[in-house]
Amino acid sequence: MSGRTDSVEIISPNNVLANAMLRSVDMVRPRLQATNPDRVAFCVGTQINGAPHLGTSLVQTAAFLLAKATKRIFNVDSVVRFGALDNAPYDIRLDPETHHAYQQTYIHALGGDGVAKLIDKYYRGMFDSLADATGVDYEIETYSAQQADPAFRHEFLATLGRLDQIRWPLAPSHGEVHLRLPCPQCGWAEKRSERTKLLRTGSGGADFAAVCTDHGGYEIAITADTSAYLDLATLYRNLVKERMAARDHVTLSVMVKGGDWAYGCQLVDEAFAQLPGLVPPPRIFTPMVLTDTGAKLSKSLIRDGKVPPPPGARDWMLDVTEWVGDTDSYVDAMVWLVGRMLSDPKHFYRSYTTQELDRIMTSRTAAPAGVRAREMNLYRRYFDLVAAGRKTIEVRVQYPNLRTLKAGDHIRFVCGRDDALTKVRRVARYRSFEEMLDIEGPANVNPDSPREQQLANIRRIYGPEKEALGVLAIEIELLDPPTGH
Repeated sequence: MSGRTDSVEIISPNNVLANAMLRSVDMVRPRLQATNPDRVAFCVGTQINGAPHLGTSLVQTAAFLLAKATKRIFNVDSVVRFGALDNAPYDIRLDPETHHAYQQTYIHALGGDGVAKLIDKYYRGMFDSLADATGVDYEIETYSAQQADPAFRHEFLATLGRLDQIRWPLAPSHGEVHLRLPCPQCGWAEKRSERTKLLRTGSGGADFAAVCTDHGGYEIAITADTSAYLDLATLYRNLVKERMAARDHVTLSVMVKGGDWAYGCQLVDEAFAQLPGLVPPPRIFTPMVLTDTGAKLSKSLIRDGKVPPPPGARDWMLDVTEWVGDTDSYVDAMVWLVGRMLSDPKHFYRSYTTQELDRIMTSRTAAPAGVRAREMNLYRRYFDLVAAGRKTIEVRVQYPNLRTLKAGDHIRFVCGRDDALTKVRRVARYRSFEEMLDIEGPANVNPDSPREQQLANIRRIYGPEKEALGVLAIEIELLDPPTGH
């Protein structure tokens, strides 16, 4: 396939996990076989606290590529769900008398509009580009919206009945879980919850007492429908979120996390075990970006001057806004890099130093650039028609990731290990499949099938709720001869 390069050789030793599977995405298969969900959501959470670094981009890109592979290999709808953690600390200060630490979150400091601007500035463009490059849709949900969901609050309240059992896994050093209930007057909350106490809990809700350094003591009632903000520390938040996901029998949630989370999830699993009835959702841990010492690459430590930049750490690795080029070129580079890692489980289930990543990326830069093309999967009977130049209209529904598709774009149709590169000549939008076939002509969609048979086949693929999104007729012309791999 034009534009691909195999010049970079990654040398990775086998490990227990890699020996157990043929493909990196096979981690999802056991739960797919057990639950047969309607779709799979690859969930990735990120603190909204400024420009991301390479490790964040690697996790996000992996989520899209894993979703794409799941759609292709297991034939199940897949989506990426981006959890924007706007409860990240915006500012921290010490009470001058007690020396207790207090924090203000991004949502309390900037408000909803300010958080939305941060998401747009640092993430929206990359997610749009990843959606275009992979053909995978995405959803964004802030933590503030999630914690306000009655289902989330109900799940949290259910854990309070076993708080004595779960507090040790969630806070193994002292058993005091960090449960922050910001002051209703100023929005500041005790960071470590030393003086936040559970007063009473029952089937209808729970009452807490806390202390504000400026406004004194206050009480907060948490029920399924109150508006009081519920800020849970990382492990507790993940326990509640994953228990919600485990109750969903329609969508299988797969948690995509950086490799450093493998240690923390041991504690989450221990807390799960104290709350019978559910098992954690599947998790995939992505490669960590390491320094030359073997430590995780820390942007904050380098920024604060506590450690020097490690060998091979380029400016863009610490701050993606330093990438020389536009968002699409950065996404193309990340898709290429993570694609190389995903090509073999032993390359994916490991970690990489900045020096090694610099070597790999430098080799890519020297390789010839190819056409940027969206990938779309096709059944064999339709792919062969495209590859022969006989099918000139491809039919889709108006998923969000196709909202920017236009004439002049490229689409690479894929079937198994075969692909065919095409160029979009025209995009037309219709209200129904009947209207589309009447205007475009059935022979252009499938020259070997009569109109009514085509209509039946299309509707077996796209149900009424999908057709209601709107219908796309994409006129294409074949470019490169089809290739096989």
